[in-house]
Amino acid sequence: MSAPAPIAEGQTGFDRVLSFTIPERNARGRVVRLGPVLETILSAHDYPPPIKHVLAEALVLTALLGSLLKDEEGQLTMQAQTESGIVDLLVCDYRAGEVRGYVRHDAERLAALGANPSLTALFGQGYLAITFDLATTDQRYQGIVPLEGDSLSQAVESYFLQSEQIPTLARVAVRSDGQGCVGGGLLVQHLPEGEEGRERLHVQLDHPEWEHVAALAGSIRHDELVDPDLSLEMLAWRLFHEESEVRVQAGKALSRGCRCSVAHFAAVLGRFPESERVEMRNEAGVIVVDCEFCSRLFEITA
Repeated sequence: MSAPAPIAEGQTGFDRVLSFTIPERNARGRVVRLGPVLETILSAHDYPPPIKHVLAEALVLTALLGSLLKDEEGQLTMQAQTESGIVDLLVCDYRAGEVRGYVRHDAERLAALGANPSLTALFGQGYLAITFDLATTDQRYQGIVPLEGDSLSQAVESYFLQSEQIPTLARVAVRSDGQGCVGGGLLVQHLPEGEEGRERLHVQLDHPEWEHVAALAGSIRHDELVDPDLSLEMLAWRLFHEESEVRVQAGKALSRGCRCSVAHFAAVLGRFPESERVEMRNEAGVIVVDCEFCSRLFEITA
């Protein structure tokens, strides 16, 4: 891996994914940094700081996981649900480089927690569901793990270990200040049988190759992940420059994507019996649909 070129003038390093593989270590990874896209999604609702932070972390993880899809029309959905938690629903998804997400929470109970509530305090007893929908083959893969640990990143690591049997390291950093919100993330995985897509028969957390890669990846610092002046290529270089070969490939540019429209909701409502649609209408004969993702109201007259 040769040293990357300096960042060109005007290049922010925001809203893009970098893919990389380390062939001799049978490892693959993704690096992402969200900026304007993250700000746009978070601005849809007046989220308090703790909720804003956890949604930002979830969106970074969604971008990382979504970038693993080889199916261009496939979709990755990450959903956290709880029983009587302050956050009772968090959902994000990725499709073709577009990400979106929202959180539903109890504002009064949140206010009683103080400034920096833990993940357990926010979610209580809950679970994390990760779903890969492959459009070209019409297949769906889903794994569900308990929502445990200090961060959503730890729950993602548990998902891959339990559901996919892939040793995984995930790191996410979020910085929110007067200049806006920035989120960065790193995902590294070990594929012991070599090339991506091959059957993984001998997963070992103590495998020397994985221990080596995990040690290097785990040295990433919070400030490096959210530094817009540090390109994703340079970030990968800092971590793995001593390896004999690291292959990098620029991934999709990321954007905020909400697929809601009058036509979409009209089609969904068309599946309901006419008697139920009548009950949904207001005095003007209009069905008003509230999109939580973009915080917009859609009036359906048909």
